[in-house]
Amino acid sequence: MGTVVDDAASVEFHAFFERHYAELSRLAHLLTGEPDAADDLAADALLALWHRWDRVRAADHPAAYARGVVANLARTRIRSAVRERRRVALFWSQREEKVENPDVAGVVDVQEALRRLPFRKRACVVLRHAFDLSEKDTALALGVSVGTVKSQTSKGMAELQKLLGTQNAPVRVHAAMARTGHARGRDR
Repeated sequence: MGTVVDDAASVEFHAFFERHYAELSRLAHLLTGEPDAADDLAADALLALWHRWDRVRAADHPAAYARGVVANLARTRIRSAVRERRRVALFWSQREEKVENPDVAGVVDVQEALRRLPFRKRACVVLRHAFDLSEKDTALALGVSVGTVKSQTSKGMAELQKLLGTQNAPVRVHAAMARTGHARGRDR
């Protein structure tokens, strides 16, 4: 059961929502160019406003405050999309054509061992040893620090060596991915 104050705030917020939702959605659409994302951004902004409703309703211009929240969410979405496009471009720019006569058993062993690694370790190992990315490029692609790439790659390779029963895990990872056309083809 809500209190009178909570009920009044709820009614006031509901009226604000009804009055400004369409405008905030249009703003999000114009800022991002994505009609499908516009409603989500407007809803996310209004949810954020509801959580700070006491502060918002005390503001001189609550609608301007709401537009600022939408603009910030749109900026974050655009930045995220740009980073994702850069990551995809980085991956695809370094692919080679498929190699004939792959060692299917070796590829299956390596792929199974890779699947057993936690995602971050697997991503670091694959980007460093299969795609021959530098530590810096791997860090950029994953959105982590170079130190994280170093430690996760080292730990991942140690786990792969145990799983594959060999000290040549980097060579096997690189070779298995090269055989299926997923590496740049440089020897490590």
